[in-house]
Amino acid sequence: MNISEFIAVGENIHCTRIYKVGGKFCKEGDGGYVIEYNVDGETRQLPVPESFTQNADWEAGKVKHCAVAIWQGNYGDDAGKAAAADYLSHLAARQEANGATYLDVNVDEFSTDVEERVGLMAWTVDVVQKASGLPISVDSSNTRILKAGLEACDSSRARPMVNSVSLERLDAIPVAEEFEAVVIASAAGEKELPSTTEGRMANLERLMPKLQNAGLAISDIHIDPLVFPISVDGNNGNGFFEACRAIRETYGPEVHNVAGLSNISFGMPNRRLINQVFTSLCVEAGADGGIVDPLQISVDVLNSLDPDAEGFKLAKALLMGEDDFGMNYIMASRDGTI
Repeated sequence: MNISEFIAVGENIHCTRIYKVGGKFCKEGDGGYVIEYNVDGETRQLPVPESFTQNADWEAGKVKHCAVAIWQGNYGDDAGKAAAADYLSHLAARQEANGATYLDVNVDEFSTDVEERVGLMAWTVDVVQKASGLPISVDSSNTRILKAGLEACDSSRARPMVNSVSLERLDAIPVAEEFEAVVIASAAGEKELPSTTEGRMANLERLMPKLQNAGLAISDIHIDPLVFPISVDGNNGNGFFEACRAIRETYGPEVHNVAGLSNISFGMPNRRLINQVFTSLCVEAGADGGIVDPLQISVDVLNSLDPDAEGFKLAKALLMGEDDFGMNYIMASRDGTI
């Protein structure tokens, strides 16, 4: 491929992100479990507090590592606070170094306490901004938390992003307007997630005028047409490509087309390969970005893909609905072909 630009909304500073307990990154240390990471060849550790080792996620073999950092940064001792800031700074700097355009910050799953999350969002944005010069994408389903994140954003850098607005979340539009933020505009309806191009476009036809009436230019809008797993329906890839083409045709070259692209590979083996091939096919269909892990998907990664490689061809066939039930792809993953 020959891609010169790709809007990568880096998704790695989320309280949803997990590591496997006892895996490569979450290990048992001298004083208990730690999140281990590497900075310039130096191994560093973020302690996992006892409250995390006694919850349901831990029992299921998972730990939300960004949530660990945010807990330590706000409730830990001095060493924990220092390790937390260092860890989140490491995540931010790595995404910037790998081509991120925005850094998405989400604390929604830290707790059910809105007041607590308002403070945690502001704290996290502040830490991330000290580590990176990139603009922040403030990600929350709660307008108070959105406002807290936007208030913490440095107004001297590029405009922040609101993730996201939709017909279901119209109250986020005046928040974006107040802080002069660009937006991710979801094709979701008030009560449903449309899987057809017609449904997506009908929702956008109602949403886009509201955004423009709030002063947002077409170039300020990053449309999320919604990605559904290929494991659920072999036509979900083609449906998304069709929606990308329809959006580009309807709204022209200035609108952006950005979605949570890794949703496509949920439930499948070798997810990284599927995500990368899917992204390349999305770009061909008119997308110009995604909510992604920049370490896995970037301009350099996309340009390095070989369409003649066996893995690429198998993933493409899966995504184009040409591999019934994904059996060829799954078998190749199991036998080590890809």
